[in-house]
Amino acid sequence: MIKNTKEEIVQELETLDESAEHRNRIEKVAKLRALGIEPWPDAQPVTDHASGILTLFEDTAPEHTSALAGRLMTIRLHGKTAFAHLQDSSGRLQIYIREDVIGAEQFKIFEDLIDLGDVIWVQGTPFRTKTGEVTLKVEKYVLLSKCLYPLPEKFHGLQDVETKYRQRYLDLMTNEVTRERFMKRSLIVAEMRNFLNAEGYVEVETPMLHPIAGGAAAKPFITHHNALGSDFYLRIAPELYLKRLLVGGLERVYEINRNFRNEGISTRHNPEFTMLEFYTAHKDYHFSMDLVENILRSIAQKVCGTLSVAYGDHVIDFKSPFARLSMEDAVITYGSLEKSELSQEGIDATLKKFGLKLTASASRAEKVYALFEELVESKLIQPTFIIGFPLEVSPLTKKDSAHPTIAPRYEFFMAGMEIANSYNELNDPFDQAQRFHEQLKAHEAGNEEAHQFDADYIKALEYGLPPAVGVGIGIDRLVMILTHTPSIKEVILFPTLKKKHE
Repeated sequence: MIKNTKEEIVQELETLDESAEHRNRIEKVAKLRALGIEPWPDAQPVTDHASGILTLFEDTAPEHTSALAGRLMTIRLHGKTAFAHLQDSSGRLQIYIREDVIGAEQFKIFEDLIDLGDVIWVQGTPFRTKTGEVTLKVEKYVLLSKCLYPLPEKFHGLQDVETKYRQRYLDLMTNEVTRERFMKRSLIVAEMRNFLNAEGYVEVETPMLHPIAGGAAAKPFITHHNALGSDFYLRIAPELYLKRLLVGGLERVYEINRNFRNEGISTRHNPEFTMLEFYTAHKDYHFSMDLVENILRSIAQKVCGTLSVAYGDHVIDFKSPFARLSMEDAVITYGSLEKSELSQEGIDATLKKFGLKLTASASRAEKVYALFEELVESKLIQPTFIIGFPLEVSPLTKKDSAHPTIAPRYEFFMAGMEIANSYNELNDPFDQAQRFHEQLKAHEAGNEEAHQFDADYIKALEYGLPPAVGVGIGIDRLVMILTHTPSIKEVILFPTLKKKHE
C-alpha cells in the first residue's frame, strides 16, 4: 500500500523504529542467556529505597551499604564509568558504576546488554558527588527484568492520551505527576476510612451482582450466570443491601466500592466508578450535612495540607461554612430570576425561555428541578448543599412530615459537579411498595432508568428499618478536585475505553 501523506510516512517510520528496537532487545535476551544470565531471575534482597538513602544524607554522609532495586530511567556512559538514575516506588537515585569496581566483564555486559527501562538490583555505598548529588557507588548489580520496548522519550514523557489510559503502567513509569496523583487518591480513600471508623462506622461488602437493578435511577449493565441460568445486573448502587444491614441491627455501616452505570462517557462520567456510601440509624439529613462537611474538610487538610484548594480557575474554600440553599432559592439566585417566574402561573413561560420541554404531567417541583439542572449546577463552584428536592425524583426518600411534596434530601456540589447525595431513608414498606409500583410502570413504559419492583427489599422493610439517613459520595470526582485534575479518566487507573482494533 502506497503512503500518500507525510503523516502516514512518519507514523510508519516510528512503528519500524520501535519494532527494530524491540527486535534488538530480544536479541540481547539471547545473548544474555548465552552468557548464562537469566533476564528474569528470582528476587534479590532489598534493604533500602531511593528516598531513604537521600534522607540519610540530609545531615551527614554515613558509611552505609545499601541494596535497592528499580528501573533504569537514564544511562550516561563515560569510557570506563557510567552514571544512571534508578527509579523505585519512592523516587529516583543516581548510581555510579566503575569498571575497576565491578569488573571488566560485568561492565561490558552493562554497557552492551543493559537498556533504559530494565529493572536491576544494585548494592553499594552512597556518597555525594562534587556537584552535591547523592549517588550510590555500585559494587555489584543484577538484572531483574529485561524491558523489551523503549521508554517514552525522556524530555517530553508520555504525550499520547490514548496510550496513557491504555498503558497506564507507562504513564506511572515516566510521569511523576501521575504517580503523585494516584498516591494522593489512595490517601483520600484511607482518610475516609479513618474518619468513619473513628465515628463508629463498620465497613462492609455487599453484592456486585444484583438479581434486580435498584438503588439509583440509572440504566444497568446486564450479565448472565450460566450455572443459575439467570440474568444479573452489575450493581448501580449498594443502597438497598446496606439498608438491609440497618434492619439487621448494624446501625452505622459504610462501603467503598465500584458502581456500574450503562451511560455515556465524558470528563465527569465513567461507566465504572467508585463510591462511598454510608448509612446512619436514628439520624437525619441535617446530621449528614454536618458530617459530610467535617469529612471533606478533614480530608482536604490532611491530604492537601490546606483548606484552600486550587481547581481550574478557582480556589475551593473548605474552611468557611459550606453554603446551604433551597433549590428554588438557588434557581432564583443563579438563574437571575424573579420569584414570580417560578410560580405555578409563570414557570411554563420560564421553561420556554430557556428551551426546556417537559411532559404535560410534570409537576411544578419537577419543572423547578429541570431549571436547576440547566441554570445552576455548573455555577456551584464553592462547597454548597442544595436542599428542597421534589419527591417525584426521590423514589427512595422518606416524606417530610412538614412538607409532604418536598423530599428531606440534599445534593452537594463543588466545582460545578455533584459530589454527594443524601436523604432520609424511606422506611414505610407500604409507601415504598407503592413507589416501586409507580417506578415499575415507568420502566414498562420505556424508562430504562426507573426502578424495578424489589419484593425482597420490601420484605426486609416489613421487619422494621429504623429511621435513618444515607449518603453517597463520588470518590472519583472528589479526587479530581483535590488533585487539580480536569478529567475523570486521569484519576481512574484504568478508565473504560472503546475496544481497540489491532
